[in-house]
Amino acid sequence: MDSPVNLSRGYLVALFVVFAYLSWQLIDPFLQYVLAAVLVAFLLSPIQRRLEQSLSKTIVALALVALALVGFIVPFALVAFVVADDAANILQEVEPEALRLTEIEDAIDEELGVTVDITEAIVDSAEQIGTIMLEQTTAWLEVLTHTLIGIGLALFLLFYLLKDGDVLLDWVRQTTPLPDDVQDDLYDELEEVTWAVLAGHVLIAVVEGVIAGLGLFATGIPNAAFWTFVMVIFSLIPLIGAFIVWGPAVAYLFATGEPVLALGLAVYSAIVVGVADDYLRPIVVDRYAEISPAVIILGVLGGIYAFGIMGLFFGPVVVGALIATLSVIDDHYERLEGGTGTEY
Repeated sequence: MDSPVNLSRGYLVALFVVFAYLSWQLIDPFLQYVLAAVLVAFLLSPIQRRLEQSLSKTIVALALVALALVGFIVPFALVAFVVADDAANILQEVEPEALRLTEIEDAIDEELGVTVDITEAIVDSAEQIGTIMLEQTTAWLEVLTHTLIGIGLALFLLFYLLKDGDVLLDWVRQTTPLPDDVQDDLYDELEEVTWAVLAGHVLIAVVEGVIAGLGLFATGIPNAAFWTFVMVIFSLIPLIGAFIVWGPAVAYLFATGEPVLALGLAVYSAIVVGVADDYLRPIVVDRYAEISPAVIILGVLGGIYAFGIMGLFFGPVVVGALIATLSVIDDHYERLEGGTGTEY
C-alpha cells in the first residue's frame, strides 16, 4: 500500500501535469507573439540594466516598450508591406504575352489536334480565386483580429518581462534544484549561445542581405525590396546565403543586355558580401560561443516547422542550448550524483 507521502507527491505531480497542459493550451494560440516578446526582452536587457541604475523599473520598461514599438514592430510592418507589394507586382507583371501562351497553344493544336485557350483558363481561375477570397472575408478578419490581439499581448508581456524579469529569474533560481555555481555555469552558457546565434548569425544575415540588396537597387533589379528580404532569409542558412538571389540577378542583367551592370553586381556581391560573411561573422561569433553551421542549419529549418517564423531565431538557440546543457552536465554530473539539490 502506498504511503501518504507517496500519494501526496503523486497528487501534486498530477496537478502539475494538468495545469501545465491547460497553460500550454492558453499559450499555444499566441506562441509566436510570446516568443517575440521573450526575444525582444532579451535583446533589450543590456540597455535595461544600464538605465535602471538611474531610473525606476517602470519608467525604463515603458521607455523600452516604446523603443521596441518604434525600432522593431513599425519597421517590421513597413518591410512586410513593401515586400508584399513587391510580391504582388511580380505576379501582376507576369503577362500572357511574356509567357508566349499563343505559341504554346499553337504547338498543342499542331501536335495533338486539341484547341486550348490557356489565357481564358487563367482568367477563369483568377476569377474563381477572387470569388473564394471574397467568401473568406470573415476568415481574413479573424486573422487580422488575432494579429492585433497578439501584438497587444506581446507588448504587454514585454513590459512585464522588462519590469519584473529579475524577479522571474530569481524565482527560477530558487526553484531549480541545482547548486548556485552550477546554475551560474548553465545560465552563462545559455546566454553565450543565445547571443552567438542572434549576433553572430541573425545580425550578420541581416547585414549580408541588406548589403546585397543595395547592389540590386543600384543595378535596377525589379522588386529589389522583395529579393532583399529573400536574401536575408537565405543568409540565415550556411552554405546557401545571398548568392541564391544575386547570382540569378547577374544572369538576368546579362540576359537583358546590361553586361556592365551584371559585371558590377557580380564583383560587388562577391567581394563586399563575401567580406561581410568571411570576416564580420568570425569577429562577432568569437566574442561569444562558436556555433557549428550544422547546428544553424538544423535549428533554422527545424525551427520553422516547430515554431513558425520565430523558429528562424529560436531553432538554433534551442539546439545550441542543448549542447550547452550537455557541457554543464559533463562538468558537474559526478559532483551532483547522489546530491539533494542546492545543499552544496
